[in-house]
Amino acid sequence: MTDKDLRRDVLDELDFDPSLDAADIGVAVADGVVTLTGHVGSYAEKVEAERAVRRVKGVRAIAQEIRVRRPDAKKIEDDQIAARALAIIDWSVHLPKGDIQVKVAQGWVTLTGKVPWQYQAMGAEAAVRKLSGVVGVSNVIAIRPEVQPAAVKEKILEAFKRGAVFEADGIKVSVEGDKVTLDGAVAAWAEREAAERAAWSVPGVRFVEDRIVALI
Repeated sequence: MTDKDLRRDVLDELDFDPSLDAADIGVAVADGVVTLTGHVGSYAEKVEAERAVRRVKGVRAIAQEIRVRRPDAKKIEDDQIAARALAIIDWSVHLPKGDIQVKVAQGWVTLTGKVPWQYQAMGAEAAVRKLSGVVGVSNVIAIRPEVQPAAVKEKILEAFKRGAVFEADGIKVSVEGDKVTLDGAVAAWAEREAAERAAWSVPGVRFVEDRIVALI
């Protein structure tokens, strides 16, 4: 596939995605590396644009340079964003109340605290990035280890074997303390992401280094 063909596929995928307005997004492609520029109206759209590009076959890497542009007439103060972020976290039944703290500076949200599971940290980020006025999110929520590191590798391999998306045989898992390293090769990027999600789903894991190579 040529860079010209890949750029066309990326533009088509961005236009096809109903959750974002791609009118002001620019796309450049060089040797399979996609650079996104321009601006969108919300941080959630910025994240969705990158996800859309990742779905396109042939994309090797992404340079994310999209900016979130807020009309001055609709500017929301930091204290309002913080209050709404705390409220949406409290309303979420899967998030532990009181364990996540929120700081907002010029529309940029920083999440701190400690939770038992990685999906809770990611869920908090997913919830607040949809709020009006948010221009970015830094997720530094820590994961409280709840299992012994020796059991992590076994749990990850079990999750791999249950998954129907990819085969576990081509992936090597190594564990050092609370860090998991994934090596090997899979057929597509989607399988690489599935393997990484499986690693993050294990309680006690705080770091995942994904060295898996996607062949396509």
